[in-house]
Amino acid sequence: MDNAASKKRCDSFREFFTSATSLIYLGHALSTWGDRMWNFAVAVFLVELYGNSLLLTAVYGLVVAGSVLLLGAIIGDWVDKNSRLKVAQTSLIVQNCAVILCGILLMVVFQFKDHLEEHMNGWLLTACYIMVITIANIANLASTATSITIQRDWIVVVAGEDRSKLADMNATVRIIDQLTNILAPMLVGQIMAFGSHFIGCGFISGWNLCSMCLEYCLLWKVYQKTPALAIKAGQKGEDQELMQLNSQREPETRPQPAEGAALMSEAVLERRDRQSKAGCCYQMSEPFRTFRDGWVAYYNQSIFLPGLSLAFLYMTVLGFDCITSGYAYTQGLNGSVLSLLMGASAISGIFGTVAFTCIRRRCGLIRTGFVSGVAQLSCLLLCAVSVFVPGSPFDLSVSPFQEAVANLMGDSGSLAELQPSSESTLPADLQSFANASASVYETEVPTLESHLSISLLFAGVIAARVGLWSFDLSVTQLIQENVIESERGIINGVQNSMNYLLDLLHFIMVILAPNPEAFGLLVLISVSFVATGHAMYFRFAYKSLRSRLFLCFSPEHKTETEDPSLPAAV
Repeated sequence: MDNAASKKRCDSFREFFTSATSLIYLGHALSTWGDRMWNFAVAVFLVELYGNSLLLTAVYGLVVAGSVLLLGAIIGDWVDKNSRLKVAQTSLIVQNCAVILCGILLMVVFQFKDHLEEHMNGWLLTACYIMVITIANIANLASTATSITIQRDWIVVVAGEDRSKLADMNATVRIIDQLTNILAPMLVGQIMAFGSHFIGCGFISGWNLCSMCLEYCLLWKVYQKTPALAIKAGQKGEDQELMQLNSQREPETRPQPAEGAALMSEAVLERRDRQSKAGCCYQMSEPFRTFRDGWVAYYNQSIFLPGLSLAFLYMTVLGFDCITSGYAYTQGLNGSVLSLLMGASAISGIFGTVAFTCIRRRCGLIRTGFVSGVAQLSCLLLCAVSVFVPGSPFDLSVSPFQEAVANLMGDSGSLAELQPSSESTLPADLQSFANASASVYETEVPTLESHLSISLLFAGVIAARVGLWSFDLSVTQLIQENVIESERGIINGVQNSMNYLLDLLHFIMVILAPNPEAFGLLVLISVSFVATGHAMYFRFAYKSLRSRLFLCFSPEHKTETEDPSLPAAV
């Protein structure tokens, strides 16, 4: 009996770890680990290459954000038009090969930087910088395609009709994101600290080579174990269009195989003839039409308001990026304290993913988004209060560019003082360029009489992560459930573009007011944008559930909504 029970348990464990769900988790963990290492390291490499200046990092950040903003819809349309396996494999290979190539190029630059700088008056080295940023941007675009096809499509198909399973899978994927976001930069940071940047580049290139092979096998296994992945609605091939045309004919008038082949050839030739008559101008304008059609389709979705509300949350300085970290340095917090706060923020985010599954099970998906939004906004009120309590440097009478203008006029030193110190330990990520403007106003950390303001600020930011991640998961699953299969790629591509657009706006906001005296104003603007986003979500939720929205522990019944533009089944 004991042997039989033990064998049964072993079989259960083996079945679980070889299931499509577990294989997706493992593949996502490998992919995310490589992404987090690369995103952290590439900004550090660019800072090191350009003499501890943030210029290259700033250019890289702008190129990446602008590319996703402009190409998000086109990438999503490409995901929709091709088979799932082809999209996943192509984006995986392009992403990892780009990272490997970029890593090798960085190793060459680090090893022979002096020689490259001597040739062609430094233009050869500049060409290498341009190639690094271009290849890294290609890797990021491929990563965007991978994220859309796996996290927004494959997971939905693997979960099937089980929405509870879909919620659990989304939460697990988000927990993996949180953990790798902490651990992966720590690993590569230690390698670069105890080794060198050259060794760091080699390690990341080797990791991506091994990871690519393993991820490729995992994708193939998941595809084999989930037959539904081979069936994709909305593919726009000529054969499928002709099949739909033939299926509309009466059975007795349907052409025989030879006749059908002739019809296919005739239709294909006619279509190609029309395209050739349109000329190359029509073909060249196709990306622009795809861009336009993607944004129009996004606007016409029933989940337009939830998607827009999620994008509004990116217009904020209330996060653990280099902007908030730089402000914390000016208020007397050291790197050790900041690292502890970042760890607390990550733990808070994990609690948010767990809370999402619990609240959704009790209250339903739409109410979960509403409750999460209320929780986040309530916590962020602490940040708004921190602007007016003792210890806050808030003072709008101080000109944000007073010291910068003085430096430019030669009153306070040379332009070299505008560059960040090489001893700075600010986080180097995609948003590092915003800190370039924030670093012009401080060279020494002031001593404050009270830490009440900065304590309330970070208490609000950390506590709000619970509601933030729960709300993010709620909107993500709403998009997954309510966007038709043939438009998942393009809608999620436009959603990524919206997120990057609001993210860029918050960078611009910081550049316009970089001094610590104006940071309080940025906090108030951020809270107002978050409140506006949740107000839009409330409008969507109230239209969907009416007065039942406030009956938190009642189920969300699958009933027809009064507004046909809203999802019929919730």
